[in-house]
Amino acid sequence: LDLSPITEGGDAGQALRNSLDLAQLVEALGYRRYWMAEHHNLPGIASAATAVALAHVAAGTASIRVGAGGIMLPNHAPLLIAEQFGTLAALHPGRVDLGLGRAPGSDQVTARAVRRALLGNEESFPSEVVELMSYFQPAQPGQAVQAVPGAGLDVPIWILGSSTFGAQVAAYLGLPFAFASHFAPAMMMQAIAIYRERFRPSAQLATPYVMLGLTVVASESDVEARFLFSSLQQSTLNNRTGRPSRVPPPVEDFEARLDPYARAILADAFACAIAGGPETIRRGLHDMIQRQAQTLVRNRRGSASHPRAEWRSERLRGQSCLRL
Repeated sequence: LDLSPITEGGDAGQALRNSLDLAQLVEALGYRRYWMAEHHNLPGIASAATAVALAHVAAGTASIRVGAGGIMLPNHAPLLIAEQFGTLAALHPGRVDLGLGRAPGSDQVTARAVRRALLGNEESFPSEVVELMSYFQPAQPGQAVQAVPGAGLDVPIWILGSSTFGAQVAAYLGLPFAFASHFAPAMMMQAIAIYRERFRPSAQLATPYVMLGLTVVASESDVEARFLFSSLQQSTLNNRTGRPSRVPPPVEDFEARLDPYARAILADAFACAIAGGPETIRRGLHDMIQRQAQTLVRNRRGSASHPRAEWRSERLRGQSCLRL
């Protein structure tokens, strides 16, 4: 899961080029999916125009699935999303996923600027998901509104969530569920349990399927990984205290400098995070799999401020996964 982090001293263009470089690397390592996420008005994130960013990544890779993790549906007309992802699927058949969330992906002021006169809101999310799904069905004679491209194309839909609401929507509609443990780790087990208990089979999915979004920072040693992790910790703390920033470089002994309030913020945000050397990563991922997730997705929000460090980290993550 990539937010195309913009580092201090960098810009959005470089961030998006870094995303393509990383996608090509993880494709070579055997990763199955590369997702990007919609966030707005954040100086450290370049993936706001998610479908456009995905087109860039899909065009530069050959086989890895690309998808939104996700599109914040209340920000958009369902027909437009069907057309955008229908276009991606037409250009890259069998490689496109569409994850849907109901949060604005921004603060309320920015949400109003994004949505303008849209009729939808968070409460209408389930019905808008159903409407969007209908646009990917084969067009029927006399159908007044069609998604072109989109109608009849294979675009698997996922429901994203950081609460039990998304779990219930995914279960009711019989869709795969991706939980954002990097946003709400305390809700993870309850949301997964509700999803599995209430799941109803559908044409897309016969049995429940869970993907966990995790913050994972890998390096050659636990000490080096904790050092790299400090970039993400700084960025997260800035965002959660109303001071959004570009991703800063890592610093030594960052946690030792924090007051109790800041420590509590980071403890909550990263309750499910894994940072360490290969063996630490292997044990952490194994534990997460034991918590009933079929798939793990690594959240990329800028765990290292230098691309080479991140590419090395990704190789180590992949090696750890192979040994699970």
